[in-house]
Amino acid sequence: MSDLYSRLSKDDAAVLLVDHQTGLISGLVRDYGVDEFKNNVLALGDTAKFFDLPVILTTSFENGPNGPLMQELVDLFPDAPKIARPGQINAWDNEDFVKAIEATGKKQLIIAGVVTDVCVAFPALSAIKAGYEVFVVTDASGTFNKQVADAALTRMAHGGAQLMNWFSVACELQRDWRNDVEGFGNLISSHLPGYQNLMGSYRGAQRDFSKQSV
Repeated sequence: MSDLYSRLSKDDAAVLLVDHQTGLISGLVRDYGVDEFKNNVLALGDTAKFFDLPVILTTSFENGPNGPLMQELVDLFPDAPKIARPGQINAWDNEDFVKAIEATGKKQLIIAGVVTDVCVAFPALSAIKAGYEVFVVTDASGTFNKQVADAALTRMAHGGAQLMNWFSVACELQRDWRNDVEGFGNLISSHLPGYQNLMGSYRGAQRDFSKQSV
């Protein structure tokens, strides 16, 4: 059964952020509080930035009630492809979106979006059918309520998607604290306040060790 564990690789992963639009977040996301949800989305964004993963942004009907993309994502990824879909509900039905994914050359897709049961589930299942490995970031995806989210996540898992949260994505990409303990610690603690205590303890121990070595 060990062959069922396919690990994320920073060398073969791209991040798809689907419809994290202001209208959709404020109007439809009810399984998370707005502040918590935005923190999770930005944590995933910062993770992508930290590991230098290609990021593709897409929006649906942004000139209508769905609203514009979160400004924080625009600021974080000013050079990322941003596919404004004129009408397609399933982002995979948009030729430019698929071409942008193909241009990355990556075969592992980390996907999150609003809403989970449509804007995430539809392209996730389509990507699996197209031969990609798909990793759905559950806490950076939101929808009407927990029951709807659970049903959507079950559907995607049965379809072959791996379900993760942003923290587990970051840890699996990092592999080993020693790869960059300070940088990785700063990434985690900036979005998980409890980790600030861990980093404070680590830095205190480092200072004590340095004094003893003098």
